[in-house]
Amino acid sequence: MKKHLNTLFVTTQGSYLAKDGECVLIRVEREDKARIPIHTLGGVVCFGQVSLSPQLMAHCAEHGVGVSFLSENGRFLARVHGPVSGNVLLRREQYRWADDPARSAAVARFVLTGKLANSRRVVLRAARDHGGDGRGERLRYTAARLADCLERLQDERLALDELRGIEGEAGNLYFGAFDHLVTSGEEAFRFAGRNRRPPLDPVNCLLSFVYTLLVHDVRSALECVGLDPAVGYLHRDRPGRPSLALDLMEEFRPVFADRLVLSLVNLGQVKPRGFRKLESGAVLLEDEARKEVIVAYQKRKQEVVEHPFLKEKMPVGLLWHTQALLLARHLRGDLDGYPPYIPR
Repeated sequence: MKKHLNTLFVTTQGSYLAKDGECVLIRVEREDKARIPIHTLGGVVCFGQVSLSPQLMAHCAEHGVGVSFLSENGRFLARVHGPVSGNVLLRREQYRWADDPARSAAVARFVLTGKLANSRRVVLRAARDHGGDGRGERLRYTAARLADCLERLQDERLALDELRGIEGEAGNLYFGAFDHLVTSGEEAFRFAGRNRRPPLDPVNCLLSFVYTLLVHDVRSALECVGLDPAVGYLHRDRPGRPSLALDLMEEFRPVFADRLVLSLVNLGQVKPRGFRKLESGAVLLEDEARKEVIVAYQKRKQEVVEHPFLKEKMPVGLLWHTQALLLARHLRGDLDGYPPYIPR
């Protein structure tokens, strides 16, 4: 499992990756920069003008290493992977559940329970840490409203659309208070609401970029346990969309992605000069800022936490793989419910 911690991010424009024995050779302007053994990698993510030799693509496919291509600013473009592996019986069961509205709603409820509980956790932590500077009242009000959403979510009679309605309400509450979680004091990092495609301010730019990295990792974890990342329960089928990966990442957004973004901003690890605004209004990450985010993302994956359900210590980067295994066990009938990741 440890190999899933290692994702090779290639951000240098003009890089060329080739097979060199059992290694990935990274070459920039005809100069060899690094060789990385293929068996240590769980994935390769290429940003912008990065190319791979056909021999390396075949080598990655043979070793189960997925290769993702993103635009220079993190928009997902394509993914190359080898033959589909895994248990066909598990996939058939996954599809049967997806075709059953009641079972789909049950899985969606588990996923949203994790998301809302973790959103509330982030808000309460901020209220505790910054409650003395005037933010506390609004944050505690938001936490209380999120608790109400969480309670209503537990009604097993709710259909998918009703669950999505509660999710939308909770999202509005959470992102409505998100500016109170930003303590950097920089005007450039004021948050007026969630926007994307394209993001229109630096904080939304960071959120979208980290979500892109996270969905890549979650997708790889699902493929590793034999699940089809395209067939989800909360997110329904759409060509090209990794719906199950989007489902599974919901519980990790607040406590992993959002907190990482808040740390980067509040601790001054990213500066306003790390962003570029286009005439269209879209905000993009500059090269150095993007590298800073990727390094922080990788470091966060190496932190060790105790899994609340398994009671085992593990690096954060293995949590989505563990959750994918638990989801597979639930779909097989080995677990009565899917236990979303909710840290204590």
